[in-house]
Order: sequence, then C-alpha cells, then structure tokens
Amino acid sequence: MSPAARAGSAEEILAVEHIHVQLGAHMVLDDVSFAIRAGEFTGLIGANGAGKTTLFRVVLGLTPASGGAVRVAGGARSRRNPLIGYVPQKFLLDPDMPLRARDLVALGIDAHRFGIARPSRARRERAEQMLAAVDALEFAERRVGLLSGGEQQRVLIAHALIGRPRLLLADEPLANLDLRSAEEVVALLARIAREQRIAVLISAHEINPLLPVMDRVVYLAAGRAVSGSADEVVRSDVLSRLYGHHVDVLHVHGRVIVVAGAGEDLAGHELRFPEAESGA
Repeated sequence: MSPAARAGSAEEILAVEHIHVQLGAHMVLDDVSFAIRAGEFTGLIGANGAGKTTLFRVVLGLTPASGGAVRVAGGARSRRNPLIGYVPQKFLLDPDMPLRARDLVALGIDAHRFGIARPSRARRERAEQMLAAVDALEFAERRVGLLSGGEQQRVLIAHALIGRPRLLLADEPLANLDLRSAEEVVALLARIAREQRIAVLISAHEINPLLPVMDRVVYLAAGRAVSGSADEVVRSDVLSRLYGHHVDVLHVHGRVIVVAGAGEDLAGHELRFPEAESGA
C-alpha cells in the first residue's frame, strides 16, 4: 500500500489546529495547522528559532497556546499524557552514574506516574522486548553514560516507547550524530512507525536524512508552517511564499539544496549561500 493510501485509511493521531503562541511582543507560532495519522513518519523542519521546540511543548501541554487547539487521538491535549512518547533534544548523563541501558528503559513504564514501582518479572520482560525492538539488547547491561550517541538514541527511543504511546515526538534526535548513526536512527523510527502504527514527528534542521522514509513534512519558518508531502512542500514557489522572499530549491545527486541570499538562515535542508561559496 502506498503512503498516501495508508494515510487515507489510518486514524488521525495528532491534529494541530490554528495554533498561536505569543511571548511578549514576539509571535513564536502563527496560525500553525497540520495533522498526522497512525503509522505516518513526519519531519518537522526549520532553523533555530523557527518554533520547533515550542511546538513540541505545546503538544506536550507544557506551553499554553495563545489560540487554537491540539487534539491527540481525538482528545484534548493534557500534561503527562500517556498517549505521547517524547525523546528530548538533550540528555546528559555522568558516565560514572551506575544506570544501565536496561534500567533507563524500564523507568519509562512509569514515566506518567509519580513514585517508583517495585521490580517485577513483567517489567523486566517489557524492557527486554523494547530493547529488542530498537536493536539495543547487545548493550543493555552497559552504563548509559558510556554509550555512543547513536546507542543512547536507541535507548531513549525505547524509554519513550515502552509506555505504548500513540504519538512519538523526537526533538532533534540526529543532532551530533555521525551520518551512519543518523541514518540508522531514522530507519529505526520509520520502522517503528510502520510496524507499531505509531505517529512519529521528528524535528530536524535538514530534510535530506529523512527523505527516503518520510510520509509528510511540516516546514516551519518565522513561526508559520506549511505541510504536505515533500514534493508538495519543498518547492521554490511554496517556500518563497512561506519566507516572504524568493527561495530556490535545487535537486543535486538525490539531495535537496535550498538557496537564498547572503545572511539568510533557511536551515531546512542542506544550505548553499552563493556569496560564501565564492569566498566573498
């Protein structure tokens, strides 16, 4: 079944409807709307300051919207919603902290509850199953602080998924990963979306690592958004309207390059600034 046909027959998991977020005089998000269905892998693309993390915080119920609504699986958003799994942008652990990968994943079972549950065979089996799902069993006994960036991402994804959410938010999970690790994380998230019918929304600065598996893109710029398939969104006319000035979109050897004038920070894909390349 094609992605379009799959999406048409799937349940809508996340609906963002005309969201506005204003902080003081600054409009962070300006009438942002899009929807994601079960099993869809969606890229949230934008430069630093475009509003990606703010949008995640609105969906998580951590930042109030000035207007609009968010629905998760048909219900209103709420804080500590067990239907949402979250992989944070930054997760720092002391290498000497005696916390194994297996332990961190198990903690996700009670992420939406207060207190610490007693160990049990059922909890151990659930952690084992989730570690296997993200191909992390081989380092399950190692300290999380000693794992590589790619290995830590797998553990954090397992931690977020062990509560069986319907929606997974991954905030810049490819940052600071080498190319191979980034490709592996993207492939893993796409497989989980497809096999477990979870709606996955992943934020990133660059669209190219996501292109092979992405069903939909939400492109943020200056607080505004446009969404659709990559072919529908990543076009000169669409991005020019979004940014309010001319933008060129080039396709070179299977990669997308967004070209703007000097000083512009589009940071949605692989950027090329002509003046900088010519040595000016």
